[in-house]
Amino acid sequence: MIKIIIKIKIAISNLLFKIMNLKMYNINRRKFLGYFGCTCCSLILPSCSTVPITERKQLSIIPESRINMQAARAYEDFRAKTKLITSGSQLRDIRKIGKKMEFAVSTFFKNQGKKDPTENFGWDYILVDNDKVVNAWCMPGGKIAVYTGLLKVTENINALSIVMGHEIAHAVARHSVERMSHAMTINLGSTVADIFTGGAVSRTRNTVGRNTGLDIFQLGIMNPFGRKQETEADYLGLIFSSLSGYDIRESVKLWERMGKKNKGKEPPAFLSTHPNSKKRIENLNNWISEVIIKYPPIKI
Repeated sequence: MIKIIIKIKIAISNLLFKIMNLKMYNINRRKFLGYFGCTCCSLILPSCSTVPITERKQLSIIPESRINMQAARAYEDFRAKTKLITSGSQLRDIRKIGKKMEFAVSTFFKNQGKKDPTENFGWDYILVDNDKVVNAWCMPGGKIAVYTGLLKVTENINALSIVMGHEIAHAVARHSVERMSHAMTINLGSTVADIFTGGAVSRTRNTVGRNTGLDIFQLGIMNPFGRKQETEADYLGLIFSSLSGYDIRESVKLWERMGKKNKGKEPPAFLSTHPNSKKRIENLNNWISEVIIKYPPIKI
């Protein structure tokens, strides 16, 4: 059944790509409506998934395997072009946290009798030599990078585990699949509007020099959707850190330090895909006690 659903999603994504490039074929409206009708029918087929633990429904048109393959290529390209630290205690700490989290997350889902969302991950960890960048990320499929600039703010392994748990949560929750699926549907809608307005959307884009339709969605729809993902990753990351045996109470201190570092630099919440530090701290304080009780450390 899973293989059938994957094949359906591949067919849907291929059809969407074709629809979004219909102007290349100079087809008439009747033929376009035929393609569009097929696409809409396809979208009725299984194209939603559920985020592990939170059980939030998410759009999932594109197969995760396709995203993971693209991410793996991008990751190798990044590694080849970036100055990395390949030894030392900092890298050992990152790998230790990562390994503990790999085991804890996988074991948790297996103990729950549920499918392990990380079973096809090709985990890898790198430390980027850049003190000016306070960042970390996890590509789909478990490719994780931590910047040395972040370590100056985390200060200890508990805080670092909070950040790594957050980034790993994005991959576990398939947020990249969700974002790309939404982007494809937005582009499809833009193509439909362009065809039925005689190319007015394209002319507007050319006039202002940007993707007007996407800008509107980014401000009015995509930003709230992005904040929802970030908040979800905060919650899941807290759980993963707790399951791995780290002190998640350090999360509040971490974001207090982040808030001080970014003082005066954070954009208004309605223009940001990330919750501001104050909102994050509020959420964390509401979650910590529950997470400690419901998600105790997994014994190795």
